[in-house]
Amino acid sequence: MNITLWIVQGILALGFIFSGWMKAFQYEKAKASWPWVKEVSRGLVFFIGIAELLGVFGLILPQATNIAPVLTPLAATLLAAVVLAGAVFHVKRKEYQQIVVNIIFLVLAVFVAVGRM
Repeated sequence: MNITLWIVQGILALGFIFSGWMKAFQYEKAKASWPWVKEVSRGLVFFIGIAELLGVFGLILPQATNIAPVLTPLAATLLAAVVLAGAVFHVKRKEYQQIVVNIIFLVLAVFVAVGRM
């Protein structure tokens, strides 16, 4: 089970690094890739990106270093909340293709949160 959790944590980390980096540091590329970015403030997009990147640190480092490993399920829970909020946002905008990605990442984050508790 531990190996499975690490694999899922790695998948989540890669996805959130990609997504968070684009939102936080490649705003123009994010605008070109995701239509919703054009319709919300740049500050909100940056905030979401930084939150995702910080979540990656919490997802990996505490468990890997065995320093406060309780932070890993907390980070996974908070990332799940970010993804759930994104899914609700996309439902309101009728962006159903985006919701599929949100649901996948939500399930993976909840799996890690529960598995690491």
